[in-house]
Amino acid sequence: MPVWLDLMRALSLVMVIEGILPFVSPTRSRSVFTRLSAFDDRALRTLGFLSMLAGLLALQLLHWLA
Repeated sequence: MPVWLDLMRALSLVMVIEGILPFVSPTRSRSVFTRLSAFDDRALRTLGFLSMLAGLLALQLLHWLA
């Protein structure tokens, strides 16, 4: 199976997961986005880095368990 196909599947799943909160609770998601927009660049970068790190650790854990 081509690697690009796995990448496209992963990006598609990210889009589905990110769309859940705005679909289920638009008011709550607007509140979350408003709070995030108040963060400075360094805090957003740190949050993004920690999110990527958690995702990589989860992928590695799934790989070990499979």
